[in-house]
Amino acid sequence: MLARNLFILLVVVGAVLAIVSLSLQFFHLIPTTPMGEERPHQGQGQGQGKSRKRVIPVPHTEDPDPDPITEAYGYCNTPNRSEQSWEGHSPVDYKLLSVQVMIRHGDRYPLYAIPKTKRPAIDCTLSPKRKPSHPQLNSFIGHMAQGGRGRWEGTLSSLPRLPNHSACEMGELTQTGVVQHLRNGQLLRLAYKRHKLLLPNLSTKQVWVETTGRSRTLQSGMALLYGFLPDFDWSLLTVHHQWSTLFCGSACDCPARNPYLEEEQRRQYRLRAADTELERTYADMARTLGLPPRQLRAANPIDSLLCHLCHGLSFPCVSAGSALGSGGCLTLAQFAVIRRQQLEDEVDRRRVGLYRRYAVLATHPYLNRTANRMERVAKAYARGRKPRAGGEEAFTLSSAHDVTVAPLLSALGLEDALFPRFAARVVFELWKSPPATQGQYKGQGQGQNKAAWLKGERSKGGNWGDMFVRVLYNGEDVTFHTTFCRSHDRNAAQPLCPLGNFLSFVKKDMFNVLNATSYHNACYRQTG
Repeated sequence: MLARNLFILLVVVGAVLAIVSLSLQFFHLIPTTPMGEERPHQGQGQGQGKSRKRVIPVPHTEDPDPDPITEAYGYCNTPNRSEQSWEGHSPVDYKLLSVQVMIRHGDRYPLYAIPKTKRPAIDCTLSPKRKPSHPQLNSFIGHMAQGGRGRWEGTLSSLPRLPNHSACEMGELTQTGVVQHLRNGQLLRLAYKRHKLLLPNLSTKQVWVETTGRSRTLQSGMALLYGFLPDFDWSLLTVHHQWSTLFCGSACDCPARNPYLEEEQRRQYRLRAADTELERTYADMARTLGLPPRQLRAANPIDSLLCHLCHGLSFPCVSAGSALGSGGCLTLAQFAVIRRQQLEDEVDRRRVGLYRRYAVLATHPYLNRTANRMERVAKAYARGRKPRAGGEEAFTLSSAHDVTVAPLLSALGLEDALFPRFAARVVFELWKSPPATQGQYKGQGQGQNKAAWLKGERSKGGNWGDMFVRVLYNGEDVTFHTTFCRSHDRNAAQPLCPLGNFLSFVKKDMFNVLNATSYHNACYRQTG
């Protein structure tokens, strides 16, 4: 009898453990629900309301001791994996009013050739049958053939709308670069579709597209736009030309800006010159190729080597008989040394702070236009006003370069963000809270009432109590890592960053690092 009872007890215990184990496995498999994909709280029924929990993902910032090769593959941004994006996620019932996007162009052919080596053999024509490809690539090619119906500002009409050389030219966008931005556009379309950001009957004022005068930025912008708005109406599109890579428009004149950049470049040179391993590596590479080290440095070999790495090509080789050097191949170990030094340079750049000062002056004109657009849209949606249909820019796209995106990240205070990879994107979203939550303000519960909070918002540039911003980098929410919202209590009743914070930052606060109070003051006070 004892044995039988013991057996029954063991069976019961085993069954309980099995049930617990399965339950734990089940709960482990439930993914964290991104904001916007509401799921009832545990214990709630389907009809008991939605979760208002704010999900704030931790951004992938720079590793304190990154592996140079792993980091380089991340820089390539090869479009061969699925990607989660946090664009379009917000607390329940918030209305998305506008989206402003700045991108770096996609994968390109090198800008420099390594002397005495063969150039990478890459075909820059587009073919849906060649990898990497995209479901929209064929229709994109056909749609670009109709581009003559669009309006192209300045010299943009003379640029090719598609990469078209079977042997890539220097700096030409590759098929990989086109696919990267078709994917970016598709991600944004899926993120914003349910928010009905654009009216069904699109107007010319709703979409603003601007690019520098390089074919790779124009083509990248067109690829993203097509992924976002498939088969858009060319007759409604004007593509604007930005003459400066800083997108500074009519406010480019700033005498104090370039001295900071020149001082930053001298810092870079001193750091490189003090790196004995880097010096030995350049000497070894030059010996292999039969070149003076100075000539090899001037050819910026890392640019070409990155192209080989990103496209899975062997590093360049030379035979001993074809050069004065020893012959042989450039190696991954040599590449890693150069890349390691570049990563260390980024750390030193942040420590010294010269680049941040340059970045503030370089990007203020773009940020000021971004802030002004937000203000116009916010005024159009102010309480008691009915916005004019199609009257404001709901979607803005700026297609740029690494020298545009990098200072933008620095000026925003995102110093730990990774250097802009190919097809990097920075997104600014403007949100309006629903009427039911407009009484929930930061400070509520600590003696600060609605009137006091709104007074504080007015001091920041307007009465924007129901307007909020989000900033995303490569799909990750970095809003609370920016200078203007780092101190905002993300656990407050209002879990988004107030628009007033951003406007105050752009109009005045971003110049604190320069001990100045305005863009004009920072640009001209030292020069009289």
